[in-house]
Amino acid sequence: MQRLAKRLRKPTVFISLLITLVFAVLTVINPSIIDEHIETLLVDYRFKIRNLISAPQVPQDILTVNIDEKSLSMFGRWPWDRRLQAELIEKVFEGKPKVVAVDIFYPEPESPESDRALAEVIKKHKDRLVIALGFEVEQGKVFNGETEDVLYDDAVPVIENVRHLRPIEAYRVLLPPEPIAGFATFGHVYPLPDRDGKHRWENLYIKYGGEYFPSLALQAARIARGIGADKVSIIGGMGVDLGGILIPTDKFGRLHINYMGREGGIIHRSAADVLSGSIPDGFFRDKIVFIGATAMATYDLKNTPFSANMPGVEKNATVAANILSGDFIKKTPDYIDLLVVLVTGFFALFIGQQQRALYLSVVYMLLTIIIVVTNQLLFTYYGLRINLIYPLLTVISEAAFIISLGYFTEEKKAKDIRRMFSSYVTERVVNELIKNPELARLGGERREVTVLFSDIMDFTKFSERHSPEEVVAMLNEYLGAMTEVIFKWDGTLDKFVGDEIVAFWGAPMNQEDHAELAVRCALNMAKRLEELRRKWRSEGKPALDAGIGINTGEVVVGNIGAEGKKMDYTVIGDHVNVAARVEELTRKHDARILITEFTLDKIRDLVTKGILYRTRISVKGLERVAVRGKEKPVSIYGVTETPFRL
Repeated sequence: MQRLAKRLRKPTVFISLLITLVFAVLTVINPSIIDEHIETLLVDYRFKIRNLISAPQVPQDILTVNIDEKSLSMFGRWPWDRRLQAELIEKVFEGKPKVVAVDIFYPEPESPESDRALAEVIKKHKDRLVIALGFEVEQGKVFNGETEDVLYDDAVPVIENVRHLRPIEAYRVLLPPEPIAGFATFGHVYPLPDRDGKHRWENLYIKYGGEYFPSLALQAARIARGIGADKVSIIGGMGVDLGGILIPTDKFGRLHINYMGREGGIIHRSAADVLSGSIPDGFFRDKIVFIGATAMATYDLKNTPFSANMPGVEKNATVAANILSGDFIKKTPDYIDLLVVLVTGFFALFIGQQQRALYLSVVYMLLTIIIVVTNQLLFTYYGLRINLIYPLLTVISEAAFIISLGYFTEEKKAKDIRRMFSSYVTERVVNELIKNPELARLGGERREVTVLFSDIMDFTKFSERHSPEEVVAMLNEYLGAMTEVIFKWDGTLDKFVGDEIVAFWGAPMNQEDHAELAVRCALNMAKRLEELRRKWRSEGKPALDAGIGINTGEVVVGNIGAEGKKMDYTVIGDHVNVAARVEELTRKHDARILITEFTLDKIRDLVTKGILYRTRISVKGLERVAVRGKEKPVSIYGVTETPFRL
């Protein structure tokens, strides 16, 4: 339990869980401002990508007869005389279609002759003809009177789960005049675009008074299926039951229209060709035919995910095609959307526990691609509309937070490493430690290293005989030169103790050749010291000399000191003490460089082969000395450089 509580306190865990929770709540609430302004746009793109991957098949049993520019040029401007419209409808019925849906309003009388001619055609084909009916909707207005008698036969007879319904309610109906109204079967064509003006939905029914009236497309599909009006029912929270076929809708009674593409996708013919007899015999046989105006001057064009100029009649024909084929866009239940957000959120959290920013960026990008591609494939091949915006925002938000936090954490760690090590090692080593911070473990650890001690001989006497300014000047010159050599050989400068230098190899970076580097550095230091001695002599100054002691072994390395006040990256242990003791013996043996048997064991092959340094070196055993902390005496060796080159 404590381990779990500790993990939850980690910022990456806590904030990621909070982000997941926020978007889980948004998924359940699903604010309309997000759903209608963002998610619907993502659905539009899914439609377009679907058509690139697998364009839907154009239905062969549904077509439109368009009152287009050609028709207007041949038969006059719109609206046409109702006798001409009656002739058009009759011409279509001569082709023996299953059903004809007329997407034209007749809200006012025209002339007794014209209205009677249209009424006679409607009466003749009443069982296979549906006429568009207009309703007016205004927020806050409802109709509370008696529904007109001529409409009762068109109302949906069975309503279930009424408490789950939130239908659109009309306050007025635009009934055609008699005798047209008395013979017609009606279907409403009330369009309700989204906030951006696009028509993505079909209201399969609209409430007027206490009755629910089906849409033109639903009526046409019902007749085409040979289903009686009494076999239609509305099931709140589920959809419309059309003779055993469930058409999915939302709580408002809306069907998500599965558009096939841009305008002109449905098979169509000009009304001018129908009236002039240019349509082949049998063209309309057993077809579902929608008649409507498509000319620009008729102002019945809809904005859809594919186009801003789709005729309303083609939109209605598309809805009928969706119903008859069962090719619906099915919105997944809320619990599925919630589950997707939770799964993606927890998976993003799991990914975020990794350390590398580059790794995180790549994996989060892959996760985002997987979410988008999976969503698109389910939409393309199964018509499933799974909410995309909330899983995407969950992953993107978690990724942005975790990567940003990681970036700032790494920046802080880099600053800490630079602050901690810039005085000890070269810039190149510092940069390597920043790239690989695991190499710079700031806690203590045991590690095998090679330690170098160097001390100026008789420095106390020198400082007593010279002014402080002279002492500091020469000491700084000496320490600066030796530090350059140590850094040249990738050493870690531990500290200066007066005139004493402490350096080591093998930490913070792992250096398999730490003993080799230390000895080479010592030889280079001796050479550089000779150059300084010659310079000092030429300047009339004392030629200071120094001794170097080197030992190899396991020590404790890490930041040691008072946290927040004074910390040093240093080494402690018996082998450090041995190196210090060996350096003291340089005076006894009048040697500049001494190493222990432990260091020699690491470089013996190089010494034997004569390839340790650029010049020949000599390693000579001097004595075995007892050192505090060691049971056995330690062998000491002198290292000198010969003047002969290889």
